[in-house]
Amino acid sequence: MLIAAAVCPCPPLLVPEVAAGAAPELDGLRAACAEAVRALAAARPECLIVVGPAERAGRGPHAQGAAGSFRGFGVELDVRLAAPAADGSSGGDDAAGRSPSPPPAPSLPLSLAVAAWLLEHAGWDPAVPVEGLGVGEPLAAERCIEVGRELAGRAERIALLVMGDGTACRTLKAPGYLDERAAPFDAEVARALAAADTGALAALDEELAYELKAAGRAPLQVLAGAAEGAPLKGELRYDEAPYGVGYFVASWSS
Repeated sequence: MLIAAAVCPCPPLLVPEVAAGAAPELDGLRAACAEAVRALAAARPECLIVVGPAERAGRGPHAQGAAGSFRGFGVELDVRLAAPAADGSSGGDDAAGRSPSPPPAPSLPLSLAVAAWLLEHAGWDPAVPVEGLGVGEPLAAERCIEVGRELAGRAERIALLVMGDGTACRTLKAPGYLDERAAPFDAEVARALAAADTGALAALDEELAYELKAAGRAPLQVLAGAAEGAPLKGELRYDEAPYGVGYFVASWSS
């Protein structure tokens, strides 16, 4: 049963090393994400499942400790999905003089790599099991909802960290240019997150979301399925559109 959920956006710019000189512009967003992750921890789940958009090759599932990387952005930064603190590696030759094993090849899609960074910097306890799941953008709403129901049935106390952006068409300089339909779409998502309205998330228009480049549509509909029948209330922690992209941070708790 789903006992708690957090929704966070997944732009690589959330990672200060990637944002570089622009990092302070998103300090408020980072703080809201950290608070949402800590609220998940406070719910004391048996397991955390991280859900985010992904291409087919990166959908997973991804086990705890799976590797991600931001090297594609010119930053020598690698992350692990809630890896245990003691993983047996020392960063140098071991006591027997053997060279350390090379780090695992990155397998996490970008959205889950951002989630791994968030979990690390929010102080997630690696003793709480974590699993990652990528969701393809074209996945139909009905299937997203089925996936959510399946995830919620995994254990008595399941928590979700849902990664995904709103529309990318809020301003003239947005990645998708300005589309007057974007602001109302994002406003409905924000309202649904604040009210923990699973019906409204389930009803999001797939075609419109695609046209508005709303990469979080499918993960949000997974959340809708997972939260069906769960007595959760919502709190909207952040609702802004820096760079013309809708970013939301929300917490759902009992």
